[in-house]
Amino acid sequence: MTDALLTVGTRKGLFIGRRRGGAWEFDGPHFNAQAVYSIGIDTRRTVPRLLVGGDSSHWGPSVFHSDDLGRTWVEPEKPAVKFPKDTGASLERVWQLHPGPPSTPDVVWAGTEPAALFRSADGGESFELVRPLWEHPTRSKWEPGGGGEAVHTVVTDRRDSDHVTVAVSTAGVFRSRDGGASWAPSNRGVSAVFLPDPDPEFGQCVHKIAQDAADLDRLYLQNHWGVYRSDDAGGRWTDIGAGLPSDFGFAVAAHPHRPNTAYVFPITADADRVPAGRRCRVYRTGDAGESWEALSAGLPEGDHFGTVLRDGMCTDDADPAGVYFGNRNGEVYASADDGDTWQLLASHLPDVLCVRAALLR
Repeated sequence: MTDALLTVGTRKGLFIGRRRGGAWEFDGPHFNAQAVYSIGIDTRRTVPRLLVGGDSSHWGPSVFHSDDLGRTWVEPEKPAVKFPKDTGASLERVWQLHPGPPSTPDVVWAGTEPAALFRSADGGESFELVRPLWEHPTRSKWEPGGGGEAVHTVVTDRRDSDHVTVAVSTAGVFRSRDGGASWAPSNRGVSAVFLPDPDPEFGQCVHKIAQDAADLDRLYLQNHWGVYRSDDAGGRWTDIGAGLPSDFGFAVAAHPHRPNTAYVFPITADADRVPAGRRCRVYRTGDAGESWEALSAGLPEGDHFGTVLRDGMCTDDADPAGVYFGNRNGEVYASADDGDTWQLLASHLPDVLCVRAALLR
């Protein structure tokens, strides 16, 4: 079995798991007492670079990186992510760290609160504000969601590095086809049940987006009510929530190799944020949302209250795929067979905020 790396960001530090052969070992916490809301694993390097968005209650947010799988960490002398003075804004949190496609080996994207996108050209050591999104004409009408107003998801297209898609709470999906020089709302078909107009151009509360393994124009979207699929890179969205016990949730992840395959973790409701039916169940589609199956072998069978947050589920690049999720109970589960069976890797951790995994070759 290929060695694997699993990084778990919690409200009180980062935990790092290594699988050597078939056994997992964890160490941590790194960044003790800091909330870790974002992790990026840059596998474009010989040794993956780990990127972490830490949030100290005393010192504030910062971006750290490690080139030795977490043994040592570097924090730049100057803040890696900082709003220019003329914006009148200050960084509250780094919600997303996303390495770009292989064709741009040093580009890393950061999504932040306040809702902004930053771009790094040096592997995540320094970032510049993407002003066209920050200055978008719709921005004055964006409203914060329950977790704040943030760019929390970045999707890039390995066919064309100028194709960038982001999700904003609660402004919805925005796309650029020119490397960030211009942006357009891309929310046709996604509902906003909490607004007077349930089908606006923007203003949807999109929770997460994932890109299909084979058809890069196919995207999966978990909304604040609603699970959707786009077959044209976000131009239009189709509801695929039928067959799920609830179409409310936060996380969505795509299989790394198998086309039309994605995973969600349904939550009962926005006013009752526990697993649907109080059952710890991952749901998988193998036909792009035409049908869903519950995956439960090895997961708790009784009442369960561990909510999975938007970045609390991920896959690795193995085949069969490794699938992972962590919850607000401090539990981390993993599957080494596409989600068919699960094992508990860690328990009694602090509140899990994000997970990222990669193979070590």
